[in-house]
Amino acid sequence: MEEVLSSASDGPRTLRRLEAERVRVLGHLAGLRRGFQEIIDASADSNADDEHDPEGSTIAFERSQMNALIHQAQSHLQDIQAARMRVAGGLYGLCESCGQPISAARLDARPVARTCMACAATVG
Repeated sequence: MEEVLSSASDGPRTLRRLEAERVRVLGHLAGLRRGFQEIIDASADSNADDEHDPEGSTIAFERSQMNALIHQAQSHLQDIQAARMRVAGGLYGLCESCGQPISAARLDARPVARTCMACAATVG
């Protein structure tokens, strides 16, 4: 049988882990934003036309890719906040689909998980 996390007894540990993850993601996000700004600054200094310049599509692709990574990091921050709220409400570690406990291994691998593996597999 899978080991499950007791959210009541592990609440402070879970909150520390989520806070550490939040700090890590904020640092990553700051780096992504700096990188995005560097791309913008570099393209502003050139007269590259994204449509007609052979390098233009590369610049547009880099901007688009960096923007997607920024949105992904922002979404992860929202997931962390939602997990913190589940801890506070006593619902952390319970699957939002079936209500069964989420395995400790899944929560260790993905602390913001909202569903158990069985329910996650049916969504994919």
